Amino acid sequence: MSRILRTVSALLLGLAFLVTVSPAPAASAQVGAAVRVLRYDATRAAEFRTVMDQAAQVWNASVTNVRLVAGTPADFVVLADNGWPRTQMAGLGRGTIWMGREATAEGYYPLRIATHEMGHILGLPDRRTGRCSDLMSGSSAPVSCTNANPSAVERTEVNANFAGFANLAEFDRLYVDRPDAALAPAR
Repeated sequence: MSRILRTVSALLLGLAFLVTVSPAPAASAQVGAAVRVLRYDATRAAEFRTVMDQAAQVWNASVTNVRLVAGTPADFVVLADNGWPRTQMAGLGRGTIWMGREATAEGYYPLRIATHEMGHILGLPDRRTGRCSDLMSGSSAPVSCTNANPSAVERTEVNANFAGFANLAEFDRLYVDRPDAALAPAR
């Protein structure tokens, strides 16, 4: 009898553990897809820290299969420097973003830059369409563009990336969003 009680107790403890460590799916998440939580550390993003939090809110309001939260240990970090904005991906949801001051000095909208760079972390490549409506067109859109929201296509791609489907981003690449830059191999 005590063996049966120990077995039942172990099963119940195991189930209780699984329930407490499994993330609850968002109400609007795709059926069958768990919401993946990505933590970001923007403590070294200087004047861009608040805008990174705003960019995370934009993505959280736009997609259902991934949730961005500030915290550590971080899946990706955000740094500030005087160069051009860029992202080094280490895998889907992982990497480093540099919020370069050069783009904001030229008049590009900081929230669009931050949301665009997070798009790389979420698996989206640069697409130099020149359209303001395409977040991943980046600096090919006019400097006057202040759209910081992903398009329907971009939202669908991110949801698919975090639903387990293959994504289009190349992870061993450095995405430099300077208007005249091409994709460069990671170093």
